[in-house]
Amino acid sequence: MESIAAREADIIEEFSFLEDWMEKYEHIIALGKELAPMSESNKVDDNKIKGCQSQVWVHARETEEGIHFEADSDAIITRGMVALLLRVVQGQSPKDIAQYDFGFLDQIGLTAHLSPSRANGLLSMVKQIRLYGVAFQAKRG
Repeated sequence: MESIAAREADIIEEFSFLEDWMEKYEHIIALGKELAPMSESNKVDDNKIKGCQSQVWVHARETEEGIHFEADSDAIITRGMVALLLRVVQGQSPKDIAQYDFGFLDQIGLTAHLSPSRANGLLSMVKQIRLYGVAFQAKRG
């Protein structure tokens, strides 16, 4: 399986080809449209990300290969942002997810180009994804 570092490098390279922030936002929106649908049964309050201005749900389960995530949002840009985050961590080990710093977000300039409320929401999504890593790591003992 491709490492977090390799996936991160792919995303950084992908964004380096985009000229301006309108193109980057369009790319993020396209990623959101490609995100696999989340099962309605997982769109519950326990899976809702607190601190986002739009509704965002993230659900995780552990498989043999690593942690499998599904997510959704009622806002297309937020759906794209969560799709971008999951692209890096999908199928990775709990330990790797728990320790991951999501440094590519600064490298592609995303955190600098979001409104304060969207940036807060993005940080809340990152925190929740890392918490899933911590929780599954703790379950393993």
